Amino acid sequence: MKGLELAEAYYKEIGEPWLEREFPEYKKRICAGLVGAGSECFGFDDEYSRDHDFGPSFCLWLTKEDYQIIGKKMAEGYKKLTKEFMGFPSRTVFPHGDGRVGVLEIDSFYCSMIGQPDAPDTLMDWLFLPEPYLAMATNGKVFSDPYGRFSSIRKKLLDFYPEDIRVKKIAARAAGMAQSGQYNYGRCKKRGESVAAELALGEFIRAAISMVYLLNRVYTPFYKWMHKGMETLPILPEIRSMLAKLVVMPEKEEKIEEICNRVVQELRRQGLTDQTDTFLEYHANSIMDRIKDETIRSLPVMQG
Repeated sequence: MKGLELAEAYYKEIGEPWLEREFPEYKKRICAGLVGAGSECFGFDDEYSRDHDFGPSFCLWLTKEDYQIIGKKMAEGYKKLTKEFMGFPSRTVFPHGDGRVGVLEIDSFYCSMIGQPDAPDTLMDWLFLPEPYLAMATNGKVFSDPYGRFSSIRKKLLDFYPEDIRVKKIAARAAGMAQSGQYNYGRCKKRGESVAAELALGEFIRAAISMVYLLNRVYTPFYKWMHKGMETLPILPEIRSMLAKLVVMPEKEEKIEEICNRVVQELRRQGLTDQTDTFLEYHANSIMDRIKDETIRSLPVMQG
């Protein structure tokens, strides 16, 4: 059983009856689910990830006002709930895993994820929000949210970056892929700079994966799950296997060009470039021209 399924079953059978019994007047103001840090929130957990921060648990999110009134009492009650469930032992918490589940305050939760209590108000704020943190703020599942405050913020984030920001990031990834993979990787190899070549390759892979997520309008998760998360992306699904081949083949330049060519085709399909050359550097400015906001359009191409 996956951690997310376990969390929902645990909430339905143990948590929800407890809330109805102990906090009936607040039941319709509480959001329950499992969202945030941890592989189980992405559905990526397996037998190797059960050695830490795994076990029957869920999150309860309260408004600031409700948290001040019942937060402490609810947290104490949550700790007393049976922690062994469906044959699974109680949650094992590593030092940095504390505070991921239990009774949480909505504004504080989103501040811990994206640095502010609500979705950004400005394009510049959106630009500098790291994709992995947005991925964590929108992963997992909400089991119940009759009041709706938590889910209203979640929906604004799930609607993805404003289009000008998405396009700006795509331009930056195009420039990054060209610089690291199509240009610097080969030059580093010719100079015998093997470490620099590997670093360039890593930068190319990271930029290529982020590019695919952006083209799918999905936030790129933490680096450990970037490649795995591509399994469910409908646009350019073949890039995932191409990257897997890239890292093991001795001569990589041809595969790098093949990946870039696939990206160019999708950029053209989405109307983000008019260029036909496979060198992605030539497409960056064409992509930037699609940005409507003058301030965002005037930023350096690699920014974002």
